[in-house]
Amino acid sequence: MAEVLLYHHIQGLTDGVKAFADGLRRDGHTVHTPDLFEGRTFGSIEEGFGFARDTGFDVIRERGGAAADELGPGLVYAGFSFGVTIAQRLAQTRPGARGALLMESCIPVAEFGEAWPEGVPVQIHGKENDEFFDEDLPAARELASSAADAELFVYPGDQHLFADSSLDAYDPEASALLMERVRTFLASV
Repeated sequence: MAEVLLYHHIQGLTDGVKAFADGLRRDGHTVHTPDLFEGRTFGSIEEGFGFARDTGFDVIRERGGAAADELGPGLVYAGFSFGVTIAQRLAQTRPGARGALLMESCIPVAEFGEAWPEGVPVQIHGKENDEFFDEDLPAARELASSAADAELFVYPGDQHLFADSSLDAYDPEASALLMERVRTFLASV
């Protein structure tokens, strides 16, 4: 079984993110879900960005790094949207990463190094017409084509945060397929 460090999206550690983590826990995985917003959740992406801006993006990212420091190596780093900015950096820069799950976002690999680390499998998931993921799709395609063990899954639709069952953007069908693929991934790392 895998040990996963899962970072929430810009609306906080919502019930939907917790439910996603619980689904993986039921499969026998250990899943850590640090609350980078210290108990706050937000009703919209804009409200969440406002909080993150006021708190400081670097402060929030440091909280994410501190959560990883407490756990040590051998983790699968995972994130939803904003959480990908932390998960991807850690997967690319921390020795001992077992894998990365980048959901609804992807940063250009060059932001954190020259190339994706060898031996670190990665899955990227997003909606084809999601205005936020659309900006990241070129980076996702580049990562998927340049890394030996990388998969990119693009789902029909335009909802951002579609895998969060507590939000209006939730897409049960796409979310179920994403979860199935994540389970296959975790079984292989």
